[in-house]
Amino acid sequence: MLHSLDWVDGTAVLVLAIWLYLVFARGQFWWLREFDDDIAPHGELGQWPRVVAIVPARNEAETIARSVCSLAEQNYGGELSVIVVDDHSEDETRERAREAALRAGAADRVLVDAAGELPAGWTGKLWALSEGVERAEPSQARFYWFTDADVVHAPDTLRRLVSRAETDKLALVSLMVLLRAESPAERLLIPPFLYFFLKLYPPRWVADPRARTAGAAGGCVLLRPEALRRSGGLAAIRDQVIDDCALATAFKRCGQRIWLGLTRASVSVRSYRDFAEIRDLIARTAFTQLRYSPVLLLGTLLGLLASYALPMALAFSGRAPASACGILAWALMTMSFVPTLWFYRLPRYWAFLMPLAALFYAYATMVSAVRFWRGRGARWKGRVQALPSP
Repeated sequence: MLHSLDWVDGTAVLVLAIWLYLVFARGQFWWLREFDDDIAPHGELGQWPRVVAIVPARNEAETIARSVCSLAEQNYGGELSVIVVDDHSEDETRERAREAALRAGAADRVLVDAAGELPAGWTGKLWALSEGVERAEPSQARFYWFTDADVVHAPDTLRRLVSRAETDKLALVSLMVLLRAESPAERLLIPPFLYFFLKLYPPRWVADPRARTAGAAGGCVLLRPEALRRSGGLAAIRDQVIDDCALATAFKRCGQRIWLGLTRASVSVRSYRDFAEIRDLIARTAFTQLRYSPVLLLGTLLGLLASYALPMALAFSGRAPASACGILAWALMTMSFVPTLWFYRLPRYWAFLMPLAALFYAYATMVSAVRFWRGRGARWKGRVQALPSP
């Protein structure tokens, strides 16, 4: 009996140590104000450089019009053109994009074109981006702006991106846009999506040239064409499912400076109406993030249980040392999640449901692995992008 109690206390100390590390030694990923682009100062430039926005779009008829209009209506002092690359859509994506450009009075600045046949070894999005880059090259733009077809940007988004890139001499600037958090499923699971992403890619470490961590948010990425070429171009990452972070890694390996932040001013209008849709969002890339490794999968599942479920169990264990460690770990977890809830303008009491959200993420990660093993990995818009080795 004594040995079992000692084991419980030892586990409790380990769980507390995990949260002490996460809160105090992992780049303060949870302190969002430091990399909140909406409250940061942005300087004016004497001359605003030419920018080409490139929008890969597949089956985005419901959202593409709002996205194109937000790009056409940017309050930007330089020349901005837009290239929408239709990635073999099965709906009216192309037509809606052209109609939106006409309504915005920007038909002369918005090119809507179709991607060529998808080559073997390429993911659809990266091929569409590559096609867009090829069409943009004659413009000799100083920046390319990669943005998703479901994102609506604030009118000053491009000014802020370019100002930061030029002032800080950055090769890549990325913003995590605001995801919808309106349905009950979204409110429970979307804020943790941001929290877990930042825990994997602490922005302070991303911006540090000495740190190996590299991350980006694919919905809004501003980059320099010459830096893209120096990193090997999109062909170098053509098969990557987590393409945004792969791109950031390629840049940083070449010694180029990058930056990752967040914004509420640019919003993804894609909705996730139920738990199944969010499960599929997570499952699309979760096992890819683990490099398709069963060992990393097991470690991740155990880590999620130990970090998020055990603090509650230990808090009610009835053993004073274990309970104290569990309560402290639970308090650190809750405290670190509150800034994310503030960012989403959600009541703070949602923080107490974080263990439940973590269990859902563990379940979705397991689903991701099972789908990969069954030959349906990284499924998105009707495409399977990650297949198990034969």
